[in-house]
Parts: sequence; C-alpha cells; structure tokens
Amino acid sequence: MKFSAILFLLLFVPTLFVQAQEENEVGYSDSLDHNLLILKRYLSEGSDWQFTNPLIEKRLSGLIDFIENEPIDTIIQYFRNARNQEEVTFIYRLPENYPDSLALPGYANADYLRARVTAIRRQVEREYTGRPINVPGELLNKMEREVVFIPEGEGMRLFADSIFVMPDSLRMLDAIPDDMVQSPEDFRRILRLEEQRKQYVEAKRIEYNDSLEEAYKTRIAQRYRLQLIDQQVAAQYGRLADSVRVNNFQVLKFHNDQAVASVNDSLKQALAWVAGFADLIDNSTVNLVNLTDDASPLVLSNAGNFFTRVWLKNRQNDSISVLVQNIDKASMRLVIEDGYTFSRFRQQAVKDFDFASLNKPSVNLDKVNSRYQAVTPWTLGGDGNVGFTQTYLSNWKKGGSSAMSILFVARTYANYSLDKIRWENSAELRNGWVKLPGEGDEKNPIQKNDDKLKLTSRFGLSAIKKWYYSTEVDFETQFFNGYKYPNTDDPISAFMAPARLMFKVGLDYKPSKDFSLFVSPLTSKTVLVQDTMKIDQTNFGIPRGKRAHWEPGLHTDLKFKKDFAGNITFETKYRMFINYLEPRDRFEMEWENLLSVQLNDFISLRAMLHTIYDTKILFDKTDKEGNPVLDVNGNKIREPKLQLREFVTIGFSYKINRRVVRAREIR
Repeated sequence: MKFSAILFLLLFVPTLFVQAQEENEVGYSDSLDHNLLILKRYLSEGSDWQFTNPLIEKRLSGLIDFIENEPIDTIIQYFRNARNQEEVTFIYRLPENYPDSLALPGYANADYLRARVTAIRRQVEREYTGRPINVPGELLNKMEREVVFIPEGEGMRLFADSIFVMPDSLRMLDAIPDDMVQSPEDFRRILRLEEQRKQYVEAKRIEYNDSLEEAYKTRIAQRYRLQLIDQQVAAQYGRLADSVRVNNFQVLKFHNDQAVASVNDSLKQALAWVAGFADLIDNSTVNLVNLTDDASPLVLSNAGNFFTRVWLKNRQNDSISVLVQNIDKASMRLVIEDGYTFSRFRQQAVKDFDFASLNKPSVNLDKVNSRYQAVTPWTLGGDGNVGFTQTYLSNWKKGGSSAMSILFVARTYANYSLDKIRWENSAELRNGWVKLPGEGDEKNPIQKNDDKLKLTSRFGLSAIKKWYYSTEVDFETQFFNGYKYPNTDDPISAFMAPARLMFKVGLDYKPSKDFSLFVSPLTSKTVLVQDTMKIDQTNFGIPRGKRAHWEPGLHTDLKFKKDFAGNITFETKYRMFINYLEPRDRFEMEWENLLSVQLNDFISLRAMLHTIYDTKILFDKTDKEGNPVLDVNGNKIREPKLQLREFVTIGFSYKINRRVVRAREIR
C-alpha cells in the first residue's frame, strides 16, 4: 500500500507541476487579450455604458494603441523617411471619382458625343443617298403574299374601280346601232375594236402590276437602305464610344494622378510636421538616486533642455553638486558646477635666491619683447531700416488717391578674416506692405510689395594676391503668400514655394572690402516648391509632377560699394547664371542698385532699383489693350519678361559694426 502511494505521488505530482508551469506561461497572453477585449467592449460605439469622464476614455484608447501598435519612435521615423521618398504614397483615388470631370480640357462629354453621332449619321446618309442598293433576294420572297396583283383576264377591275379610264375610242357600247353594221367590213371593224380593247386592258393590268412590284421593291430597298445606314452608324458609334472612353480615362487619369501626387505631398508635409510635434511632446522621466537615496527627477525629451541638480556622495558622505541636462529622449549630459577647485599634493621646487642681484642696476623695461598680439578676425554688424509712407487726399483738384505703405529691411553679417582664410556670412530680410484706397473693400486688400529671405555663406582660401579659392552656399525664399492682386484666393507663391539653393565653387577676386567678383564655373542650382497642391510649380520652371528642378551652370556674382561724403552710399549687386544643358534658352540675370543717404544718426533715405530676367519664369503675353494673346488652339501664350521694381523710402535706421578682439601668441 505504501509503495503504491509513493508511486502515485512520483508520477502525478510532476505532471501537475509541468501542467501548472505551462498554464502560467500561456496565461500572460490569454490575460492580456482578455483584458484588452474587456476594454474594447466598453470603448466600442453603441455601448450602453458611458464613462464618467471623457478624459478616462481618451487615455484608455491611448493605452490600447500603445500596446497594439508600433512604438511611437518607429512611427515617427517612418513618416520622416517617407517625406523624402517620392514613390511613397499614402492615399489614392480612382480616376472615375475625379470631381468636375466635365470641366477638364480634352474631356469628351455627352453633348460632344451626340454631336459626333449626328455628324456620323449625316455623313453615312450622304454616302448611301443615290447609291444603288442590291437587295437580297430573300427580302422579296414575301412580295406575292403582301402585294395584291390583278390576275390575268381581270383587268377590267381597274376600269371598274376608276383606277384607269377607258378612252372614248375603245369604249364598249351598250347596244350596237344597226346603221354601224351595214357590211361585213363594219362587223370586222367592231371585232378589231374588241381585240384592241382587250389588248389595252391587258397592258394596263401589266402596267399596274409592274407599278405595285416597283413600289414594293422601292419600299423594301428603302427599308434595307435604312438598315444598312443604322448598321454603319452603329459600327462607327461603337468605335467612337471606345475611343472616347479611352480618351476620357486618359484625361481623368492624368489630372487625377497630378491631384493624387499633390495631395500626397501635402499629406507628407503635414505628417512630417505632426511626427515632429509628436517627437517633441513624447518624453519620459527618470529619477537619479545617490547613495543616500535622494532622488532627483530628470525629463528626457526633444522639446528643450531641462536641468536638474544631483548631489553626489561617497561613503564618507562627502557631497559634490552635479548638473544633469537632457540632450534628447535618449541622451543626457553631466556637468560639474562652477566654483569647485581641485587641489592635489605635489612636491614644491626650491631654488636658492641670489640676493646679490638686488644690487645690480635695473634693466630698461622698454626692451622687453611682446609675447602676444591683438588680432580682430571677426567683424560683426548689420543695419536695419523701417520706412513708413502715408498719403491722404480729399477734394484734391489735381487728382490722385490716398495710400499707405511700410517697408522693413534688416541685413546682418558675420565675417572672419585671418591670414589666408576668409569666411563671409550674411542674412537679408525684407518685407513690405501697401494699402490702397478703399479700406474694407475686398477689391483693395492690403498688398505685399516686397518679401525676401536670403542666407549666404562664402568660404575662401588665399590663392594668388587678391584671388581666393572660394565656395559659397546661397539660399533664398520668402515668408508670406504672394497673389496676383486683387485676387487673394489663389496664391502664386508662398514660403518654400519657391525656394532656391545654390552651391558654387570658383575663384573670388577681392582687392578691397568694397569690391568682389566671384566667378563660379561649377554651380549647382536647385529650385524647390514644397507644396505643389497650393502652388503651381510650372510657373518656376519645375516640370509638372515634380517638386524640384536641378540644373548645373556658370554663375557670376559682382558686388561693389562706394561711400560719398561720409553719409551717402551706393551699392550694386549683379548676378548672372547660365545653364550648361541649355545655354541659349536658360538664362537668369538679377541686378540690384541701392542708394542710401544718412540724414542723421537714426533717419535715412533709401532708393532702390531692382531688375530680374529669368527665362524660366513665364507671364501671359498681352496685346496693346492688355488682353491675353492666344495661339491657334486657343491657349494663352506665355513668355519671359523683364521684371522691374523701384521704391524710395525714408525712415528709421540703425547700424551695428563691431570687431571681436582676441590675443594671439607671437612665435
């Protein structure tokens, strides 16, 4: 008995242990799915259960998304990478769902189809009109049953029904008078008359039957002709319908693909911005604990730099303060606070002093050579100008209109020059607005007359005398939307639409600080329109369906500045770019001339003349009355034009010019 009990325990208990272990391993997944199912059941729409606080429901949904979906870092990285991949699309729309398809150029609508069918029928009817038709014999088989012919010997029915009229010379008399039959010759004449009458009746019978047969054949031929016309029209309509269907699909597909690409561009931009925002707000808090269990919380985030102080302690409870700064969500920096002095024991050197030297005469200190030299490699500066113009006219006999404008210009630079190195950095910001008469009137909105953001950095190494091997990066765009006023619904330009990035490598001739000639035979120019759904990129030389256009070429940059009488300055800038791929057709020129008069320390007058000619920027060609010129197909003719801008403004100005001095050891 004891042996059997022991054997039972040896066999059954390990089995229970293994089964419990397996249930414990599987139980976590089952428990997770079970609890998720409970949460989803009460979060689902249509449930009778309501949360007491909407914030609880929102947080529960976020918790479920965190468990079931990918980590937020993976999602953010995916959308950031997808922004730079043109082949990646998020949404798609079938071409047949394109709205307002009837308004698309080249789309064939029902009216066009009906007009073509009418023209086809007229053409086919003209072709078959007058053409002899060979009627198949089987169509004439029913003629004997459908047409009532007059049998032979019954021709008199035609005269009895008044279809034909018997001539008086052949009429049959009801009674022959005796005086007409006086001789055998008279009797033979009467018999011949009877025979002529029979022949006449038979001829009319045959003529009548022939007319019935001809009429029947004509009717059958006309019906067969109409049948052939209908068949020919149906065949040509089928081919026309197929071609129209293919054409309409191609038109819809072309415009729909452009719309899909533009929408995906906007989605990529929005998703990248939202992903960046999510990356900023996503953070975690860690506790830094020292030996005495004092905790200092630190937030790890991409949204900014957060500091916390930690007191480090050793076994003897000595303390030292350390600042901990988060770099991003995964990095932190440790810095020992200022004010700590570290001393180490060291053996001091002992040197005997020669007191006899005190009796020696003093040495002339003027002969001591300098060990250091003051240099000013950095020059920082800039100038700003705000000009305001206001004109008010009331009952002004000479005419005119009230107007108000403001112009803001800011330029700054940071230049480095030491030995054989030159590094020049500059930024220019321009923004101007003008309000025409009619405040509150939609036809006279506030208009933008100047908008520019330009960043330039040029690095050079001395080559020969005044020549430098130089490379330059040049970026230019604008801040606000541009419109073809008075229309303010459809922008023609915007921030980063377009944006121009140029990378240049060449030689810079700089004999003085006021003159520079930069010739760059190796120039890379890229024009970018970030949101092609809002801005038409073809207005800036970018092919349809693309967001950027790159071209190599030769670039020349000339700058000259001259001061007159101390308070008058003239500055000119000339830039030229020639495309190597199309040197005759792709040319760009820009010339700026600025005259500044400093009236006092804070008031200045500025006059500017700015011209641009770019073969890629097209305008509508107009006649003398200002109407657009059309080509043979009815499309507007577009051509490059010389762009000209001029303004004179007086306003507040301020200049900054500062040199950074540092010491350099003389060797």
